[in-house]
Amino acid sequence: MGLTEYESKAYLSLASFISATALKISETSGVPQSKIYEVLRSLAKKGFIEITRGKPLKYSVVPPQDIFEKSRIKIKEELDEAESEVKTIYENQIPKSQAPIWLIYGADKIVKKEIEIIGRAKNSLHIASGFMFQNEIEQLNNALNKSLRKGIQARIIAAPYNITDGEKIDISKGLNGLDCEIKTFQIPFIKAIIRDKKEMMLIFSKFNDGVVISQTAIGVWNQYSEFVETIADLYNLVWTMNLFKHYY
Repeated sequence: MGLTEYESKAYLSLASFISATALKISETSGVPQSKIYEVLRSLAKKGFIEITRGKPLKYSVVPPQDIFEKSRIKIKEELDEAESEVKTIYENQIPKSQAPIWLIYGADKIVKKEIEIIGRAKNSLHIASGFMFQNEIEQLNNALNKSLRKGIQARIIAAPYNITDGEKIDISKGLNGLDCEIKTFQIPFIKAIIRDKKEMMLIFSKFNDGVVISQTAIGVWNQYSEFVETIADLYNLVWTMNLFKHYY
């Protein structure tokens, strides 16, 4: 929390007394008397203790819950600022990669990447889901609701249901609470997420007798804008075909 070793020792010592003199704090904390007044002044300046005038001066500890709450807020603000700066650098560099195609293995990593892509949307999202992993719908709903509240236009084509690792997952029903148009159609066992016609991920998985085997899932994350735009246009073409049931 930005304290020196001496400051930490002095604050911990004072926390055990609530209020004490500099001499007492020095004796119990191990901070030399030649340093204790400077240390205590620094702690007061940082808001960890309060000084009461008198002879001798009295030093009182600020309740730890107040200190930690302030530090928690400050640390979160610093982390949020750092995340925003690094995220901007990261997202600006993705399209400049010499080979903007990556393979992602494992359901958990794939879902995290899906949520990341959804969170980057500025204008539009096109989603096709022939299958879902276990516990995925709730995570996608949370991410999509955030995007929809920002005014992102979303189109979703979803299979009625699928079976993953022996568990039935009601896809279209699970997404039905979203404030966007959803079309239901029994599409193949494939998923696609297209963001702003600039970025997309295709997700494939092996299946046995109609049951998706999540351990075999692979995501193909693609940043070739020309290819992504073409797939988005094909998606919109399929969207206009009257093959679907509609949910709102």
